Amino acid sequence: MTSSQHKTKPIRVCVVSIALSIACGTSCERRTAHNRNVPDAMSRRMADGKQWTTHNLNVNTVPSYCYEDAELNCSQYGRLYTWESAQRGCQSLGEGWRLPTDDEWRQMAKHYGGVSEDSDNKGKAAYRALLAGGGSGFDALLGGGRGEDGRYARLEAHGFYWTASECDPASGWFYNFGRGGQAFHRQSGGEKQRAFSVRCIRE
Repeated sequence: MTSSQHKTKPIRVCVVSIALSIACGTSCERRTAHNRNVPDAMSRRMADGKQWTTHNLNVNTVPSYCYEDAELNCSQYGRLYTWESAQRGCQSLGEGWRLPTDDEWRQMAKHYGGVSEDSDNKGKAAYRALLAGGGSGFDALLGGGRGEDGRYARLEAHGFYWTASECDPASGWFYNFGRGGQAFHRQSGGEKQRAFSVRCIRE
């Protein structure tokens, strides 16, 4: 192979990776973040009228983590983010993208049956509709989480998702898809140094 061929190969990889970076993550991540666009196949306008990403965020924003530090888990479940890095990760997708608020998550869920405190069936209808394969197209995943102590837990048992809303200076609101009860919950007190999954929103 000639030296010129060696020079062009990384360029081709980078160009392809721009389109795939939301789902797969790449070494080109930081160089393309400022002009990244979310492919149409990776977002949809939900019943609340707002555009939501339909894949868990997988932008290599610091700090963020693959479950059990395994890259394969990032490809399948997206990355896990602290509260602050979740906001930066959404903003990196491009103009208008941001981390949804507590109220935006709650109002979106109401169109599919509501979280446990807003429904007669403890959030079971929303769990079924919003989980992967549930028919809404939202395709939430049970990606588990990472504690402040660096320990990972609850993969395929819970899907924890950050909101942009604070409970207090040290914690934020988050949403929890719980496989055991087949229910969808709105929860407070998520310590900001925990790492959870992320979906992003824009008008």
